Amino acid sequence: MTAPVDATELLLDPVPPADLPRTLGALRASGHVLRGVREEMRENLLAAMRAGRTAAERFPGVVGYEDTVVPEVERALLAGHDLVLLGERGQGKTRLARTLVGLLDEWTPVVAGSELHDHPYAPVSATARALAAEHGDDLEVGWLHRSSRYTEKLATPDTSVGDLVGDVDPVKVAQGRSLGDPETIHFGLVPRAHRGIFVVNELPDLAERIQVALLNVLEERDIQVRGYALRLPLDLLVVATANPEDYTNRGRIITPLKDRFGAEVRTHYPLDVDAEVALVRQEAALAAELPDVLLEVLVRFTRAVRESPSVDQRSGVSARFAVAAAETTAAAALRRSALVGEQPAVARVGDTESVVTTLRGKVEFESGEEGREHDVLEHLRRTAVAEVFRRRTRGLDLSGFTSVVADGGTVETGELVPAADVLASLGAVPGLAQVLDAFGFGDEPSAPQAASAVELVLEGLHLLRRLGKEVVEAPGGPRTLYGG
Repeated sequence: MTAPVDATELLLDPVPPADLPRTLGALRASGHVLRGVREEMRENLLAAMRAGRTAAERFPGVVGYEDTVVPEVERALLAGHDLVLLGERGQGKTRLARTLVGLLDEWTPVVAGSELHDHPYAPVSATARALAAEHGDDLEVGWLHRSSRYTEKLATPDTSVGDLVGDVDPVKVAQGRSLGDPETIHFGLVPRAHRGIFVVNELPDLAERIQVALLNVLEERDIQVRGYALRLPLDLLVVATANPEDYTNRGRIITPLKDRFGAEVRTHYPLDVDAEVALVRQEAALAAELPDVLLEVLVRFTRAVRESPSVDQRSGVSARFAVAAAETTAAAALRRSALVGEQPAVARVGDTESVVTTLRGKVEFESGEEGREHDVLEHLRRTAVAEVFRRRTRGLDLSGFTSVVADGGTVETGELVPAADVLASLGAVPGLAQVLDAFGFGDEPSAPQAASAVELVLEGLHLLRRLGKEVVEAPGGPRTLYGG
């Protein structure tokens, strides 16, 4: 059993260890045993389970599926079934499929120079069989890394049977080979995935007549290329991803093909806030510090959008929405940092307002909401801010903040207002230390962190109708005044 693999390994081109056997005879002498892909993945998965590896270690990078999707996927793999991952956009279907590579052996022997990754014990292509017959135990053996045993194809309407299965290569025919010679075939993606994993994304987008070409692959485990008398037994695991919307709107998976998949696994968005926070924190490339309390705001905002009756529930709201929202909010903080010369760059609740405008196009609204998209999203954002504020400050005495402005005073903040100015306009406030702790800033926050906490308190009090708020135009950008 090899160590678990991260999806980034698919981008690597590692060099095989020097001590691996290099001829068929040496391979036999080493005691190597031929295993099919399904058997190989089953045994490696069982070994990982028996070694006590967690679901997160068995499927690295997959968050929120430990008790739901992962068990179903594992049952399908232990049964040796091809599977369909069915779910709305942005649910991590492709990420999950890519982690399956980690269940393959790190290195596997192939006939050196074979285009179909033929195993030296059981070559399937004409070229590899000829080499094996010619060289016997001196047959040269190469080693293939598991990252090269993963093939992924995005189903598009222009995908052809030749792309997937293969076609006659006119160049080889022009070189003098007979049309009946199997050597004239240029193999497609499916046979080139022999002894590996073949993933087809958005399967319903594949034209129905092209889906028919996969029937033999899933059942009889062979391919047919035009009129060639060719039977090519394939050893591969087939994984497809699909969106339920596609079954009715853009296309469908034909019934005979659905019948040939052994398992259909339904994916979902993270079931709880903590899981989605962990997912966004993992995936987002943040240009500035985004406090956990604001990340929770953005996650709850995303979940509110996902559940809103104003949003088309069939298309869903991708986890990429929350990731992009986090990155946009951090970018707004970085912009302020550069313009006012403030370090470190720390996001504030006001920075989340830009998310409504920039990410509106990522949401599909119901037809009756035309023209109200911005208002709907802004309302949901404010609701998320108020919800997080209530949860985090429950039981705290915030009278110190309201007393500052009780006699007509104001606290000024805004996109380009430095943290020092925010804190200066507020002054010393009883209870600020408790707020900083509740928001996760600790005992010794920086000035930008303290300003971030203060602005969230002021906005929360405003949303709970305990403070007034006015936005005024000013040189350098709008300013927000919180008052009595």
